[in-house]
Amino acid sequence: MEPFHKQVVLVTGCSSGGIGNALARTFAARNCLVVATARSVSSMADLNNNPDVYFLQELDVLSDQSVREVVLNVMDKFGRIDVVVNNAGVQCIGPLAEIPLSSIEHTFNTNVYGSMRLIQAVVPHMVSRNKGKIVNIGSVTAMAPGPWSGVYTASKTALHALTDSLRLELEPFGIDVINIVPGSVKSNIGNAAVASYNKMPEWKIYKKYENTIKERAYYSQGPKAIPSEEFANKVVAAVMKEDPPAWFSLGQYSTIMAIMYHMPLFVKDFINRKALMKC
Repeated sequence: MEPFHKQVVLVTGCSSGGIGNALARTFAARNCLVVATARSVSSMADLNNNPDVYFLQELDVLSDQSVREVVLNVMDKFGRIDVVVNNAGVQCIGPLAEIPLSSIEHTFNTNVYGSMRLIQAVVPHMVSRNKGKIVNIGSVTAMAPGPWSGVYTASKTALHALTDSLRLELEPFGIDVINIVPGSVKSNIGNAAVASYNKMPEWKIYKKYENTIKERAYYSQGPKAIPSEEFANKVVAAVMKEDPPAWFSLGQYSTIMAIMYHMPLFVKDFINRKALMKC
């Protein structure tokens, strides 16, 4: 059994170059024992040099069995899970009228149901200890949905709603639920979004918007996007507080999106139309 004073933190989606990887490294720097997970252990090779700090686990959040096995492995090794960070997610770019339903289902299964699979697996343990923290990674896009990323935005909006309900439902059991709402953060999500986009069918109705739609995949990776290390440092500092915030948002666009949330709908539509509807 590892020293009890160290927090055991399970982070999903820890592939190199992503937000989850930066979060894993930052939790480790804060003297935590980090269970770093991804669909492939080889994708986390940069974390493999310190087995005393990182416990690498292959985890497919789409699989009930995979989630159960990882939770059991962590319990066998450490005897507890103090913090769970639901970071694993996928992008989905394209016009809603033409995106294959299979792509929509995959996005929700990863971003929403994947998070709930892990939450339902760890909550009984946390309830037994009357202690724990669940951290869900949302998105500022949920504050002012625009064109071309409707599927991703809808999945993150659903996750925001679930997080708010969970916070109230789990509070009596000593479990904190924290919604992390990133703006633009430098990561590999742009490349992953383009790779996913390249598998989409050729647009028919929206053919003339093709270039603009594809550009949307990189929209969060502009020159003013904050480095993932800066994002991770501030997020981990917030999560590790004795009384963590229920909502924590940072990154490019986080302020403007919060303002847009309160704007009349016609103003939000005007802004999104000007920014994202060029052809």
